[in-house]
Amino acid sequence: MNFLAIETSCDETSVAIFTEALEVRAHLVASQTDLHARFRGVVPEVAARAHLQRLLPLIDEALRTAGLRVNDIGCVAVLNTPGLVGALLVGVSAAKMLAVALEVPLVAANHLEAHIYACRLAAGRDIFPCVGLVVSGGHTSLFRCRSALDFELLGGTIDDAAGEAFDKVAALLGLGFPGGPAVEREARGGDPTAHAFPRAFWHDDRLSFSFSGLKTAVLYALHGKNVAEGPPPPPGKARADLAASFQQAVIDVLVAKCRQALRRTGLERLAVGGGVAANQTLRVQLEKMARECSAELFIPPLTLCTDNAAMAAIAVEKWRRGDFAPLDLDAEPTYLPRRP
Repeated sequence: MNFLAIETSCDETSVAIFTEALEVRAHLVASQTDLHARFRGVVPEVAARAHLQRLLPLIDEALRTAGLRVNDIGCVAVLNTPGLVGALLVGVSAAKMLAVALEVPLVAANHLEAHIYACRLAAGRDIFPCVGLVVSGGHTSLFRCRSALDFELLGGTIDDAAGEAFDKVAALLGLGFPGGPAVEREARGGDPTAHAFPRAFWHDDRLSFSFSGLKTAVLYALHGKNVAEGPPPPPGKARADLAASFQQAVIDVLVAKCRQALRRTGLERLAVGGGVAANQTLRVQLEKMARECSAELFIPPLTLCTDNAAMAAIAVEKWRRGDFAPLDLDAEPTYLPRRP
């Protein structure tokens, strides 16, 4: 059976078609980076309007890519939580319309759980139970994943997410948007030990994250404590050192908390998803930590790290157990899986 999946939670319009055997037949993403770059961040109203313009043409293109007609779709899936409410509503409304018109089931899935399921999709085999880390522009969260559909929140950020901190520091350094790839490129020429930036909760027993103070520390290193804002630094070694030191501080905390979560839960698998998981330095240092802990590491390819509809293949798990969404399904911008 063919599933059509829609993802519009933030600034990527994405459509995928896959089978119940998790064979991806089409996977398309329309990026909005150019629309948001001049604002140095995602503007919710701009994102929602772009989804409206791009979603239906993208669905048509996905069907052509898969060699299917719309009547060949047997189930419609949508990521309805969490995210920007206006952006989510575009995808949810389109998914409900398609399910009604085609008279097929509708399945709703959680965006964070789907990021971890991207690891399952890429691995081609079961990866559960595992510790799951979602690290993206809007979320930095650790989960005990008992199964593909049973997630327990172990801890998360108390302020900025890691990806948000990358975007803000990139803006301070004049590196452009999106911040993650920009900071990573700049950091390659820098010394990660040049600045002793703070690492919140690094040696704390709590599985929590905080990146707001780190962002402020970069600002102070740039302009001093009495300047709220100033011009970005010129290209050169000093700017590269700031980028590398900031990036290393984020990575140190992420790796340390994953290590703690593995030890606390006794699990021997770690799955990492989200846009920041595309960072190559983070991937290398997670691999090293996993070897030291005798744990198996799962990180999807770069195309499945950023927001995408293929990871909505988690809907197959819900479809198998008959967990269908009602046609009054709504967007849930702030939903999170349960805490212990």
